[in-house]
Amino acid sequence: MMDAAEVERFFTRSDGTYLFARWGRPIAPVVFGVDTATLDIVKGAFEAVCQMAGHQMAETDPELGANVMVFFIRAWDELLEVPDLDRLIDGLVPLVDRLCEAEANQYRVFRFDASGAIKACFVFLRMDDVMSAQPADALALGQVVQSIVLWSDLAFTERAPLGDLGDGRIVLRPEIGALVRAGYDPVMPAVARDPAHALRLAARMQMAQGN
Repeated sequence: MMDAAEVERFFTRSDGTYLFARWGRPIAPVVFGVDTATLDIVKGAFEAVCQMAGHQMAETDPELGANVMVFFIRAWDELLEVPDLDRLIDGLVPLVDRLCEAEANQYRVFRFDASGAIKACFVFLRMDDVMSAQPADALALGQVVQSIVLWSDLAFTERAPLGDLGDGRIVLRPEIGALVRAGYDPVMPAVARDPAHALRLAARMQMAQGN
């Protein structure tokens, strides 16, 4: 089980600030650019992760309609053709330019309510050779886990949130699942900017394990 220092690393950003945020409302996802079979896999991943976290899903968000939008694309320029997306994503054109220059294959944009809790998330996946080689269920699970809380931009640079059981099955690493569940514990705040929050997360994880 992770100690407080390890937990803190997952929410300490590259500028040195600590920031944790979870969803403050039920998640209502919509997926673009895939067939029905893949759509069911993605929505199934949202259901599984929300159930694990103890969070709710909804058919629609009363304010936004859908508050998670997942786009599967072949090239970043395709985003410029999505109607009204520039009204939802500030600086869409320069963002697309940066993603093209970096040859990135994924990007997430979060929006927050007045308290700082997550109220919307936009997930963009460019299906290059690397992304296309991943099984659909593993790809979906990894993206949902990275959208369920606001992780540090450095959180998964060294190790992915998923692990291989060795028999071809890809699953969420147990310590990451435990950390998500601790973050969604009702006694924990939806938003935290003090690194002492990591101490509380670590304590909740230990309590859940019976230590």
